[in-house]
Amino acid sequence: MIRSMTAFADGEMSADNLAILCELRSVNHRYSDVSVKLPERLRFAEADVRRLISEKLKRGKIECCLSYKKQAGEASFNVNREIVQRLLAATAAIEAEMHNPQPFSALDVLAFPGVQQEQETDKEALRDKIVQLLDDTLDKMLETRAREGAQLAQLLEDRCQKVMLLVEAAHKRMPEVLNNLRNKLTARVLEMVAEPNFDRLEQELVLLAQKFDVAEELDRLETHVLEVLRALKQPEPTGRRLDFLMQEMNREANTLGSKSADREMTQISIDLKVLIEQMREQIQNIE
Repeated sequence: MIRSMTAFADGEMSADNLAILCELRSVNHRYSDVSVKLPERLRFAEADVRRLISEKLKRGKIECCLSYKKQAGEASFNVNREIVQRLLAATAAIEAEMHNPQPFSALDVLAFPGVQQEQETDKEALRDKIVQLLDDTLDKMLETRAREGAQLAQLLEDRCQKVMLLVEAAHKRMPEVLNNLRNKLTARVLEMVAEPNFDRLEQELVLLAQKFDVAEELDRLETHVLEVLRALKQPEPTGRRLDFLMQEMNREANTLGSKSADREMTQISIDLKVLIEQMREQIQNIE
């Protein structure tokens, strides 16, 4: 199954008095590059988050952002009264030295670091919730990547069929190309030499035919196209293999162009390179 490397997915889940949010983004990348952003309260789950992402996404630049917010109506405040007493005592001592002290409210006291105490967290239970949320969000991302991958696969299959048509046209054109070369060379020799050596001429024609024969290149192009179509049906990620096949196909198309001794064959080579480049651009986004 072909999967795209470009996708976005998000999810949300409640745990204790928290609403945990998960966002996943991925774009194309040569290898697997995982970036995880976690608040300090959830930092303990980072190893599990990275492991799960690496298990499900084999390639791409992946950004995972986990955050939380306290749910309205369920948040409880635990006040450290000892710190409050020390704070008030220190404030009173400072105000005694001031000419015009400014009043402050209870909310100002609550905002002081250490006054509010976070509720004790059951890390194991919270870890399980985070893993479940991430797993569900990854499944959404995989569905998105698979949908786009199916579209990419169809585009590649269509272009592979066009490549095969061009290869077939080149096969059909080659006998006429070689016959034209033979006629041109024979006419040129007859113009220049009164009594030509036809045995030597035949040898030169054979060498010339070998030089401009592109049957091997066309056969290899067919083989590469068949391998691309086979790779598109494989269950494992095949983006790198497809990229390599595009390099090989482009090499054969270039050789075909360099050996071309005919306008139509030159045009076939150009059309092939255009199709291969179009496929290569799409393959850059395949896992």
